[in-house]
Amino acid sequence: MIKTFNELQTLLSQRTALRRIAAVCVYDDATRAALSEAEQLGIAQPLYIDDDDPTVAAAKAVSLVRQGEADVLMKGLIGTDQLLRAVLNKETGILPKGRLLTHIAAAEVPGYPKLLFFTDAAVIPYPTQEQRVEQVRYMADTCRKLGIDEPRLALLHCAEHGGKAFPFVDGYQDIIQMARQGDFGPCIVDGPLDLKTALSPEALAAKRLTSPLEGRADGLILPDIEAGNILYKALTFFGGAKTAGMLCGPTAPVILPSRGDTADVKFNSILFAIAAL
Repeated sequence: MIKTFNELQTLLSQRTALRRIAAVCVYDDATRAALSEAEQLGIAQPLYIDDDDPTVAAAKAVSLVRQGEADVLMKGLIGTDQLLRAVLNKETGILPKGRLLTHIAAAEVPGYPKLLFFTDAAVIPYPTQEQRVEQVRYMADTCRKLGIDEPRLALLHCAEHGGKAFPFVDGYQDIIQMARQGDFGPCIVDGPLDLKTALSPEALAAKRLTSPLEGRADGLILPDIEAGNILYKALTFFGGAKTAGMLCGPTAPVILPSRGDTADVKFNSILFAIAAL
């Protein structure tokens, strides 16, 4: 199990495969520094796709991925909508029919003994039951690629029960049953749990609750984008967490950092995306 981004960097540095990153409109120092570091460490080969027209650059980069000439797509100084328009294009894009576009974040949180993964902080506002099922599937698959043989996934809520005000919680039991039947591959799913009972054995015991996750979740399935986005920002602002993020669902991972993200966040996201291949 990989517990830190440094461990992930070491692991990827030892691999012989050099992954190609189609980086779109890399005009900022942070993105260029992150790509340069990945190249110097022998982890990735940046392919700089620039054009006076960002939409043309986005189309070129997506075409490289579609043709198998790039393994990862990365956003530079281009609007998210411009890049996603190329990704989602029904004729020339890289999101296969029937696949879900969702965001998975990774966080190295001081005091938590391993990397923590969570979805969705950036794409799906209020997941339907069908979308949540796919989020669990993507999360389980991503965690296994990061070395967790049997991921522990928590379906989060503000309490350990639902109620009329939170009808989406009723679907949690169906997802848990799907996990027990092996629909998501090797993993353990439980919920509803609040954040503390998902991540702390002590909190679980204090509430006199039992869970097969035992308060040691690897991945969190957030109820909506508001919870996900607030958690992401709280972990970094108050908790000093190191983070990374990527879009799952397309035929290649898509690194979609904020323009204000540091070089470290962008470098961690490169590591995360390559490890998830």
